[in-house]
Amino acid sequence: MRRFALIMLAFALPPSLAAQSSGAGERRDGVMTAFESFAGIFGSRLKAAFDSIPAARYDYRPTPPQQTVGYIAQHLEAANYGLCERLGDLKHPTTAKDSLADTVKARWPKDTLVARLDASLRFCDAVMARMEKLESQGKARTLLAFETDLAEHYSQIAVYMRLLGMVPPSALPPKARTAIALPASALSPYVGVYQLDPDLQLFVSMREGSLFVQSTGGAVVALFPESDRDFFLKAIDAQLTFTRNASGAVTGLVVHQFGRDRSANRVR
Repeated sequence: MRRFALIMLAFALPPSLAAQSSGAGERRDGVMTAFESFAGIFGSRLKAAFDSIPAARYDYRPTPPQQTVGYIAQHLEAANYGLCERLGDLKHPTTAKDSLADTVKARWPKDTLVARLDASLRFCDAVMARMEKLESQGKARTLLAFETDLAEHYSQIAVYMRLLGMVPPSALPPKARTAIALPASALSPYVGVYQLDPDLQLFVSMREGSLFVQSTGGAVVALFPESDRDFFLKAIDAQLTFTRNASGAVTGLVVHQFGRDRSANRVR
């Protein structure tokens, strides 16, 4: 499952509080946490935008000199790999398809372009996950270039969507959610500790017949059930889905935020 930046639950872990490092026992650089958060938000918005644009409109461009939707998608993929490879030792293995002309790649099917863009974002997530501290001006410049590129191209594709009569992902209202009543007996099996990262846990507790969640070093936040396994937060647009094995035992949860999903195993 993809590690997406700062799905450390924005409600629970403020950018000023870095997660505990699993290596040398140092605290992770809060600056990196902020970079991860920004990349997670705009990477998710970009993927959602490209997902929502119909395949038949991937050749759309407002005027002839501008880039098509498909061209922007393939350009972002290449830029993500090119910039994120400068941030660490991870390298993206290339194939003959990678050396094709941009104008050729721009005409690939929508599903291919979206999958390749998503893979490049996953690669950048993995690179940033290895960066405990931002120690050089060069890497700071590269991170700024990467995240500025995400934001600029999201702005570009959002304008295209408006011209196509579509609403960009960032302008869509959160889905309306209605809490239901569940007995304590249905909630108590979810109480436990769930591991999102080596350094990040979610603690689910229950008091007065309601569930609450707290991340490592974060605030306690109420969970509201909308089914017997799906819960949501009211303060922000984030949800949790608890998972069970074939015998019915609770084995983990999935965090839904920024349009992405992240799994956590139950550790106790």
